[in-house]
Amino acid sequence: MLTIGESAPEFSLPGVYQGKVRDYTLRQMRGRWLVLFFYPADFSFVCPTEVKGFSRHAQAFRDAGAEIYGVSADSVDSHRNWVEELGGVDYPLLSDAQRNVCRAYHVLHPQQNVALRATFIVDPAGLVSYMMASSMNIGRSVEETLRVLRAVCTGKLCPADWQPGDVTGELTARGY
Repeated sequence: MLTIGESAPEFSLPGVYQGKVRDYTLRQMRGRWLVLFFYPADFSFVCPTEVKGFSRHAQAFRDAGAEIYGVSADSVDSHRNWVEELGGVDYPLLSDAQRNVCRAYHVLHPQQNVALRATFIVDPAGLVSYMMASSMNIGRSVEETLRVLRAVCTGKLCPADWQPGDVTGELTARGY
């Protein structure tokens, strides 16, 4: 299992963004924050809610200094067709058809052979700053992921329910 502060596993995967297919790597993200989220499958029930949610908030993630990559074991052609059906997605969807990246990040479901619902925030040096996994039937909160990204970017103490603009590390201000 990966741990916080550990180097995120390198990868190179084909992905679809704005109708074009190209390779995406972790190395390309050096110097930037990366929100790397894994999801089980295209054309499913819960996954489009997350994929569209990240797309709606993509500019806010960029404003916070991060890029977003979505990853599943679906093919590039599946991603392309699904993105078209969804009306577009404002970040790349990467294809881990061989499931090597899912294995490297320890998010491959052993029985279903698909990615678990997992999120990693990788810092500009390529280190894991945050990770979360949930049951495959429960969608993650995109807004919570954005809040956590903003918190880790501060490099400061951020109490529970911290929001941008809060005084960090001053728990007494909230009566704690």
